[in-house]
Amino acid sequence: MLTIIKNNIIISDTSCLIALSNINHLDVLKTLYETVLITPEVAAEYGEPLPEWIIIKAVNDNGKIIAFNRFIDLGESSAIALAMEIDEALLIVDDSEARQFAKNLGLKITGTLGILIRAHKQGIIPVLSDVILDLKRVGFHLPSNIEELI
Repeated sequence: MLTIIKNNIIISDTSCLIALSNINHLDVLKTLYETVLITPEVAAEYGEPLPEWIIIKAVNDNGKIIAFNRFIDLGESSAIALAMEIDEALLIVDDSEARQFAKNLGLKITGTLGILIRAHKQGIIPVLSDVILDLKRVGFHLPSNIEELI
């Protein structure tokens, strides 16, 4: 059974998992959402053992992955294809081209920064600027307007 938080099933692309792991905050996803879905393609890109609350779910229509992969990378393609198959999914994706691609398909999206901001608002992360600086230190690309605020 899938956990639904605020009418959404959470699907993550690889970048969020890597970024949060690199700053030792992967648990923020569990605290916020309890369960996160990823595709086998995302799991392969991530390449690390997964906690039990991250569930691997294959896409039913592999044709979508192949079609999307002409424009965006494989992990993003599979995550977007899975989000299209699940009503009310919230897709976590960071790459600007993939975000625009998902928006054009009418998907609801957020990114790693959106996750961290939500965690801060809920008191899970007390000092958001410290976590954003940690992201910057591990090479996560931040929008310039975010960098100006910290």
